[in-house]
Order: sequence, then C-alpha cells, then structure tokens
Amino acid sequence: MFEVSGMAIAPSLIEAKPNRVLVGNITWDKLKILDAGFVGTGARLTYLDGYLQIMSPLSDAHEEPKKTLSQLLEAYLRVRNIRFYARGSTTIGSQELGGRKEPDESYCLHEKKLIPDLAIEIVVTSGGIDSLEVYRRVGVPEVWFWEDGAIAVYSLQSTEYRLVKNSQLLPELDLRSLEFYSRMADQYDAVNEFVRSLR
Repeated sequence: MFEVSGMAIAPSLIEAKPNRVLVGNITWDKLKILDAGFVGTGARLTYLDGYLQIMSPLSDAHEEPKKTLSQLLEAYLRVRNIRFYARGSTTIGSQELGGRKEPDESYCLHEKKLIPDLAIEIVVTSGGIDSLEVYRRVGVPEVWFWEDGAIAVYSLQSTEYRLVKNSQLLPELDLRSLEFYSRMADQYDAVNEFVRSLR
C-alpha cells in the first residue's frame, strides 16, 4: 500500500526485484498521484494498461554506459553534420494511449519534434513492462536497446517494430564500431578514439 498526500493506493504486487517493482490495479489518476509523490526521489515510472513499473534510482552499471553511448552518438552526429536535439529522459505517452515512459536517452533528428525519432534503453535487468509496446503506441520510429555492450535496433515499420541489423535513421553508422567503443573502460578515451576513427 502506498500513501501519497493522505490518499491510500492499494496496488496488486506482480513482481519485486532489488531495483524494480511491478504493480497492477493502477489507474491513470493513481499514476498522477504516485508520480507527484516520487518527485525528487530519482525513481522512474513506466505505465502500460494499468500496470506500473517503479525503478529505483539508477546505478553506475546503468548510468555510465548510458552516458558513454550518448556521447558517442552525439559525437557521430556532430562529425557527420547531422542536426539533432537531445531530449534525454523526457516522459512520452498519454492517458489516451494507455502508456507512458521515460527513455534513458532520446533524440530528435534534423528538427525539434514532439515525439523523438530515437529512444535508447540501457538494459541492466530484464523483464517488467514491455517498453516497445509503449514506444509503439507513442510512435517512436526507432528504439535501441544496449545490453552488455551489444545494441539491438528496432525499427517501427507500419504498426509493428522489426529487429533490424542497421539503424534505419542513421544507415551509415557502423553499429559494431559504436558497440566496441561503448565497451571501452575509459569514457573519455572511448569518445576521442571513436571521433578519430570517423575522420
């Protein structure tokens, strides 16, 4: 049971892991109350059709690869003169869509848009709410999942995501090279060496 602003919320526990809790029986109104209650805690909320996933504040195992990958991607975009707008973890979704999520990183390419072109997820633990379903409803054209130094790219084709070998948004980007540099121990050296490889 949660108590937020004097209001008791009784979700049904679906799954509990050290850094993640999945609960059901959450309406959109309850989500808004919980969202306000978690402000400033660092917790991240993902919602889909009455299910709410609450992630604890993120660890170095999550944040370091996230920042390394985002710096590598941004370096590539700058070297190739591709205009981009980093949106970070801005929440996307709505009550009408029945879902909402905060990507680990997200980008609009060429111009600012309400919906990012690319969302990036750093996977440290598996399971929980289906992130791709939330992104599909929102209409994010491409989603990358980075896990243990490997990138899986999902491209929204018609109404479904397809696992593809290369980015459809950035077809000239060598993902294997990006993976290699994302696994380097030193972030600063990784970005510098990646930039040198692009020139």
